[in-house]
Amino acid sequence: MAKAEKATAIAELKNDFESSNGAVLTEYRGLTVAQLKELRTNLGENAKFAVVKNTLTNIAATDAGVDEQFRNLLEGPSAIAFVNGDVVEAAKGLRDFAKANPLLVIKGGFIDGKSMSAAEIGKLADLESREVLLAKLAGAMKGSMANAAALFNALPTQAAQLAEALRAKREAAGETAEAPVADEASAE
Repeated sequence: MAKAEKATAIAELKNDFESSNGAVLTEYRGLTVAQLKELRTNLGENAKFAVVKNTLTNIAATDAGVDEQFRNLLEGPSAIAFVNGDVVEAAKGLRDFAKANPLLVIKGGFIDGKSMSAAEIGKLADLESREVLLAKLAGAMKGSMANAAALFNALPTQAAQLAEALRAKREAAGETAEAPVADEASAE
């Protein structure tokens, strides 16, 4: 590779590191070109899957300020999925492809500047999609608002029921609400 090509590749990788939400480092040893094309298709437009040279990637990662733990994973044939968008969706795509093609090994990655192990990326892939999580949050908020409304409504209702029960008890005992007023008027 010529020096100019290396500089261009480093600048492109640095830009990918800086502009992406995260990156997942994989080992692709033994995968065919057709399988890699299938993986790129499965990841969709959210992620860019690129086979990289470790030395150039290490330089670009250092320039981009990527965590040291991520750079330590750069051994063997490496490919990186740069994620621009929903990181969970990309992690699921990689995990599902790795289950179908065991030659793809997820080494680790970083998301929003935090280094992650392969196990942590697997846990991330187990999360539900952003839309489902937002729907669950909205449902929980709606439920708590309904509970609060019922609680606020219960206070005046209970007070009215208590006043009615007290009136019925006095009436059953032979007292009337006007009797004490009449007694006070005659006393004057």
